Amino acid sequence: MRDRIRFFLSRLGERLWVKPLFSCVLSIAAAFLARVADNTFPQSGLPDISADSLETLLSIISASMLVIAVFAVGSMLSAYASASGSATPRAFPVVVADDVSQYALSIFVGAFIFSIVGLIALMNGYYGSTGRFVLFAITVTVFGIVIIGFVRWVDRIARLGRLGTTIGKVETVACCSLLRNRRLPTLGGRRLDRPVQGEPVYVDTVGYVQRVDVDELQAFAEKNDLQVYVAVLPGAFITPGQPLAHVARGADSKDVESGGIAQAFRIGNERTFEEDPRFGLSVLSEIASRALSPGINDPGSAVEIIDSFVRIFAKWSATEEEEPEVQRDRVWVPEVSLDGMFDDAFNAVARDGAGTIEVMLRLQTALASLHSLGNGQFKSTAASHARLALKHAECALRLPEEVELVRKAAQRISAG
Repeated sequence: MRDRIRFFLSRLGERLWVKPLFSCVLSIAAAFLARVADNTFPQSGLPDISADSLETLLSIISASMLVIAVFAVGSMLSAYASASGSATPRAFPVVVADDVSQYALSIFVGAFIFSIVGLIALMNGYYGSTGRFVLFAITVTVFGIVIIGFVRWVDRIARLGRLGTTIGKVETVACCSLLRNRRLPTLGGRRLDRPVQGEPVYVDTVGYVQRVDVDELQAFAEKNDLQVYVAVLPGAFITPGQPLAHVARGADSKDVESGGIAQAFRIGNERTFEEDPRFGLSVLSEIASRALSPGINDPGSAVEIIDSFVRIFAKWSATEEEEPEVQRDRVWVPEVSLDGMFDDAFNAVARDGAGTIEVMLRLQTALASLHSLGNGQFKSTAASHARLALKHAECALRLPEEVELVRKAAQRISAG
């Protein structure tokens, strides 16, 4: 249930209308709060704020906030377009989920709605003396929140469309996804490490597996006396001819429709970061490939992304696997391949940066660092990718001296 809620909230975080809608509701409630104060404290002895001064203040806010909100939306769209153009369109969900920008937009829209509602109520004599004072206090508070939010947003929007900011955001979500997978590599189910036989379960949908609900599979399997062997993990591209899972029936099982199993697999048109640990690595690698293209020629960004990979895998290697809170003994799930994660991270960089000595040397250094802190599988995977990167460099580098430098860098893994 917790994973389901987190997945749902992550999807809401990618929608720009959610926080502004909440802010509008809160603003309307705040405008009517002053009327409650009138009924509760009719003779409070508070200073009498004139309706004219409140009307002037609310008119200033209503006239300015709409303009600022429109300006904020335009600036955000420009930053999003810049981030997608300089990095990759696959990074757009991460950039659009920026909390500071969404909160700023919510503040501007909410302040506009509050001023309009408060102004209408004030001009129709809705408030008494206590209500006007409370409305004045709320208005001053809203004005202060707007100023602070605007200053924070200006600083953030100046950085939001930059490539370095996009790389940092993608690194953060990729690292969180990989660490979550490291703690529960089989999503809380039993480890599937052998070929299975059973009835295949298909779905009439083409798209990417975004989430596998192991709890729902366990409940369905217990109810119908089944063993469910998951065949695809989040991030896999599924077609009608590819099985989602295989089902082995028990002695007490009855003929049941496979739709209950298919419903546990959420399939969409795009990959997502939260449940798909390899997607963040692919997006970072895609950014590096674009930076290494002849038209852009930015090896420094590729080196920065290689450093990001080292940080991500170092944290992944240091994280301990956790026992699942509830044993799902009827659901078998394969682990994400470590070789596949390294492929997503380093193959494109090794291919597209093969002709750049700075990138090749940093790549060999990064793989040597990962080789030194991993276990047996980690070491062998790092060593194989170092050899592959060396082959790319030998084919692309023109100067024998540069090739020799890369060979010496690769020898550190062989020596280790």
